[in-house]
Amino acid sequence: MKIEIQGLEKKIKGNLVLKDINLELTGGTIYGLQGKNGCGKTMLMRTIAGLILPTKGRVVINGKELHKDISIPESIGILIENPSFLADYSGFDNLKMLAMLQGNVSDEEIKELLVQVGLESAGKKKYGKYSLGMKQRLGVAAAIMGKPEIILLDEPINAIDGEGVEEIRKVIRSLCSDERIIIVACHDKEEMALLADEIIQMREGVIISEEIRREGE
Repeated sequence: MKIEIQGLEKKIKGNLVLKDINLELTGGTIYGLQGKNGCGKTMLMRTIAGLILPTKGRVVINGKELHKDISIPESIGILIENPSFLADYSGFDNLKMLAMLQGNVSDEEIKELLVQVGLESAGKKKYGKYSLGMKQRLGVAAAIMGKPEIILLDEPINAIDGEGVEEIRKVIRSLCSDERIIIVACHDKEEMALLADEIIQMREGVIISEEIRREGE
């Protein structure tokens, strides 16, 4: 798996929110997008997901250019901003409906997902009665369901307590493989240092530094 971002820019209402972004992302790596709110992290993730058409530049995934060869990545899981599910359906049933669209996820896999993200006892509870942290956990479960080749997680630990943060961190780490690219946006430097293999720092729509972390550092 490989993602190439070349000369990427995005202009909104005359303002450049992404400026000359150049990145090469490869499988087997957890990339951390780090920076203050409004620095461009979410916009970059939306662009990689094919949800935003860039003003300039290209996003190429395994040799195929977004919005030219393909409209969206062929295998992707997304948690961007607040997760949204049907309030009158349980966590399990919400995931079940998504699984039906994918066509390759069994009920047992959904149950295991709920265990992994700490929702084993809440799988039958209506989503409308979930706390913010529970909603975030279900959003993570939806993003990683089916183990897509590209996983984009925007502030995945938002509203989750300390023990839950460690659980979600372990889940994300367990998904890392040679065929998979995981991109996590987070403003928390300490959390990013614990999770990411490579940290990409952004400020005002620009990449200001890239730090490759080695095991044991």
